[in-house]
Amino acid sequence: MDIRHLQYFLKVAEYKSFTKAAESLYITQPTISKMIKSIEEELGVILFNRSGKQIELTDAGQVIFAQAQDIVHSFHHLSTELDDLMNLKKGRITIGLPPMIGSSFFPKVLGKFREQYPDVVIHLVEDGAKKVEADVESGLLDIGVVLSPANEALFHSFSLVREKVMLLVHPSHPLAEKEKVTLAELQQEFFIFFRKDFALHDRVIAECVRKGFQPQVIYESSQWDFISEMVAANLGIAFLPEPICRELDKERIRVLPLVDPIIPWHLVMIWRKNRYLSFAAREWLRFTEDLFGGRSD
Repeated sequence: MDIRHLQYFLKVAEYKSFTKAAESLYITQPTISKMIKSIEEELGVILFNRSGKQIELTDAGQVIFAQAQDIVHSFHHLSTELDDLMNLKKGRITIGLPPMIGSSFFPKVLGKFREQYPDVVIHLVEDGAKKVEADVESGLLDIGVVLSPANEALFHSFSLVREKVMLLVHPSHPLAEKEKVTLAELQQEFFIFFRKDFALHDRVIAECVRKGFQPQVIYESSQWDFISEMVAANLGIAFLPEPICRELDKERIRVLPLVDPIIPWHLVMIWRKNRYLSFAAREWLRFTEDLFGGRSD
């Protein structure tokens, strides 16, 4: 058994499918099935329960899964350290960020970084902030952008953006002409939310509950532009970060300050404590912290 066997095993466990795992690895399904079978024969255990629609790890598979993650991560860190010694200022960084961030300030940051480090490859993964945080913790991502506060026990961080959450309503809405709106005024409204894997989802619900009501959520989406279009179609109200609201068509959507409470939208860059970071990743952190004047925690 070599490191490739373990990498293939982890992919099958992640996707719960031989076919999807094979597609993600750009190999054939019979190849990955044969590889898993060879591991099972070598170890003398069955790793996956193949009887249902989705394959599941067996008890033995779960034990191997935990150990395989550590081994693959250690191998990856070893390879990265050696690459740093041989290829200074070359490398690859995997960064996770919520979808709404990518369309606002991030392209400019990437452009400036690439001017200085043209040989560094940056792989962006778009996910909700909660998923990004979990993947930075597990090592699937090198660095992530999430909503503050970050878990100080697990992550180093520095501040990127400090903005507020704004309310979106249709121009014909009774609240459209107000200068500001309180959360309590929205008790009877129909809400359009981000999905549950977005930190803003839980944050808004928590504030509503604090004000004594459970919001009536009729739609959930991962795309801010789709959410704004549903508001423009008069299907409900929504909350979006202030930078996104600056890009919206004010003739089709009214953007109002939310008060009592003001819901902050503070973004921080995070990376895992006590984990090796490549030269490229360290340069990215230094570059962005200098650019934003962020305060390291």
